[in-house]
Amino acid sequence: MPKIRFFNTLGRRFEVFEPRSPGHVGIYTCGPTVYEAVHIGNLRTFVFEDVLCRALELLGYEVAQVMNLTDVEDKIIAGSVAQGVAVEDFVAPHIETFMRDLARLHVRPAQGYPRATEHIAEMIELVSSLLERGHAYEAEGSVFFRIDTDDDYGRLSGVDLSSAKQGSRVAADEYGKEDARDFVLWKGAKEGEPSWESPWGPGRPGWHIECSAMSMKYLGPSFDIHCGGVDNIFPHHENEIAQSESVTEVPFVRYWLHSEFLQVEGEKMSKSLGNQYTLDDLVARGLDLRAVRYVFLSVHYRQKMNFTDAAVESASSALGRIDEFRFRLENCPEAEAPEPLIEGACTQLVASFREALADDLNTSAALAALFTFVKQVNVAVEQGALGSGDRQRVADALRSVDRVLGVLHREEWQGEESAGIAEQEVEDLVALREKARTDRDFAESDRIRDVLQEAGIRLEDTPAGARWKRR
Repeated sequence: MPKIRFFNTLGRRFEVFEPRSPGHVGIYTCGPTVYEAVHIGNLRTFVFEDVLCRALELLGYEVAQVMNLTDVEDKIIAGSVAQGVAVEDFVAPHIETFMRDLARLHVRPAQGYPRATEHIAEMIELVSSLLERGHAYEAEGSVFFRIDTDDDYGRLSGVDLSSAKQGSRVAADEYGKEDARDFVLWKGAKEGEPSWESPWGPGRPGWHIECSAMSMKYLGPSFDIHCGGVDNIFPHHENEIAQSESVTEVPFVRYWLHSEFLQVEGEKMSKSLGNQYTLDDLVARGLDLRAVRYVFLSVHYRQKMNFTDAAVESASSALGRIDEFRFRLENCPEAEAPEPLIEGACTQLVASFREALADDLNTSAALAALFTFVKQVNVAVEQGALGSGDRQRVADALRSVDRVLGVLHREEWQGEESAGIAEQEVEDLVALREKARTDRDFAESDRIRDVLQEAGIRLEDTPAGARWKRR
């Protein structure tokens, strides 16, 4: 097993990965605030986290991933009030859409999706502990964390709050905190808002305390990896560290991994520019979601991504080469003796792929190793050099790397966006075309070919009969 190294945001350096428990990895990934459909910038992060879990499993680890769902928050409350429905009824369709979007991009489910509203007791307990230890204080029914009790606050983000004015009230803060630097742990109830009973009166949790309480409940007071987008580093993840370690007095998380921002056609995503796309928006524009996942894989997670139509077209072409390769492989003859070069190429692919993933999840290098392999095997196919068992060796190598990539087998993507004409209908039309050719009805044969081509089906006439594949 190659040694894995990650770029740890905590310390801004590469570190060899050593989990707390050998062979086991606990990962907490910040999930969405479920008040609307997530955009493709969020989805890029979720695909990165999916690839991380898949890669660790390929490299021999057992992975436990937990992703929270924030189902109580200002925008959620405003949306539920505007619609005149309870919070749980407001968030239900957004959670359903989120889960559907993950499935459409072949993001495997996490082991758990805890909701904030289901863990209020754990949050109250954590806030109570912070109060008892002098790290928090009450103010007008709310509870705040005292930043000045955390001597190394800012070590994750590098943010220095020492210049902020201390000891003065912040008039603009509706919850009445005493210090400009402090953050809310528990928000006192306001009229018309959902609330829960607590030792400090009715209210609801702050955003930061939610993740600390839920991550520690399911992964323990100290766990291996915490992920999110770079926008989570400050203040969210910084505050998680402060409040968690102030109670447990042990390191909260060992490795922090963050994915960079996504732009669209060179511009920052924003609703005002009309480019804050959801997955449904991409489908409405006719983009293939398999190619969208490939685009997310093609750029290293710590690099900013420019999502463009040209990038999706390039991804479609790359996947087309894979489809063509698999089609040719399935329909080429095998000689009696296996070809040593094929076995060596398969071994090299798996080794190079693993090495790339172990190097801070370098998916672009992993894809480069894949296409080097495709080129090598294609040459062997053209030369008729495939021997007994070589086809299966190649298929096994592809299946191994696709455990992480999740895009190589088109037949697994035959969902609502990419299915097109049904497989049985294709088979029926191919059979009709074969009959037309046998009857020398070439006009009918050409008509059927045109129908199939318009449906995205490519035909190849071979001595063994017509073969087809989706473009």
